[in-house]
Amino acid sequence: MKYIAKKCGVRFQPPAIILIYDNETEGKSRQRIMPVRNFSKFSDCTRAAEQLKNNPRHKNYLELVSLKQLEKLFVFLRGYLQGQSLAETKEQIQRETTIDPEEDLNKLDDKELAKRKSIMDELFEKNQKRKDDPSFVYDVEVEFPQDEQLLSCSWDTESADEF
Repeated sequence: MKYIAKKCGVRFQPPAIILIYDNETEGKSRQRIMPVRNFSKFSDCTRAAEQLKNNPRHKNYLELVSLKQLEKLFVFLRGYLQGQSLAETKEQIQRETTIDPEEDLNKLDDKELAKRKSIMDELFEKNQKRKDDPSFVYDVEVEFPQDEQLLSCSWDTESADEF
């Protein structure tokens, strides 16, 4: 059987992941409630999402749902269990999934650096123009305005004298 996921959400009391899907063979829209057991405010959301996605009872239904989306739903559930409001949890997720351009990535540990790199890779893939995109233009040439005086750097002028 083929299931096409339409919507995915979280229920806080009792904790469950809710999936609305279309059954391709019957042509009907259905709802599946997947209870979340043994999850606390100290649980790892990534691990919980992987376990749910690999659960034999739910595997076929969650095939088209990304692991990131499931992980985000578990973060909402953990925030609820910690006593946070939805707005606070959403702000926390926004902070964790965006990259500050002024942040020094050299000072991060390996785990945080890998997380930031994966966020950058996702953003790159999302913004990348491919040959089959309708807005793709081959060999784009851009002229930058020369109205302003170019700033020279001290290292640039010193190295020119040495040669």
